[in-house]
Amino acid sequence: MIKKVDFKNVTVTGFESSPVAEALAGLRANEARYFMTKYNAEFAVSTAIETNERIAWVNKILMDERKIEILSTPLETAEMFVENIKWVYIFYESGLAVNVLYTLDNPKKRAVGFKLSEGMEVPKELEGKFKFARQKSKLAGIIRGSFFVIKGEY
Repeated sequence: MIKKVDFKNVTVTGFESSPVAEALAGLRANEARYFMTKYNAEFAVSTAIETNERIAWVNKILMDERKIEILSTPLETAEMFVENIKWVYIFYESGLAVNVLYTLDNPKKRAVGFKLSEGMEVPKELEGKFKFARQKSKLAGIIRGSFFVIKGEY
C-alpha cells in the first residue's frame, strides 16, 4: 500500500519499532518537503515487505560498489522518477535512510546518500568509511549525511 508523506503533520506511523521513531519520521518528512519544494512532486512510501525488488537493487549497489551490507531492518521504501532521475529511498529501523540518485541519461551523476536520524550512532557497517556532515532541519533536527558516487551500471 502506497501512502503519501505529509510533511506538515509529521507522524511516526510505520516507524513505531525504531528507537528514534520521531527523528526518523522527521527525516522522512524532510525528504517529502524537498521533493514538493524542488520538483512539485508528492513523496510516497510503501512498506519494505511490499518492495523487496527496490531493497535488492539498493543492496546490490551497496555491495558491488563498496562491499556494504546494511544490518538494520528496512521499514519503508520510496521510489520516484523526476526530471529523468530515478530516486530510491530505504528507511531503516535504526534511523538510517539510504537513498540512490540514479540519472537515466548521465552516468556521471549517480550517487548513494546516507542520512542518520538525530539520536542514532553511526552504524558499524559505515563507521570509518565516510565522514558525515551535519545539516539542521526544522522537521528532523540535526541530520548527519554522507554519500559516494556510483561507478557501475545498475
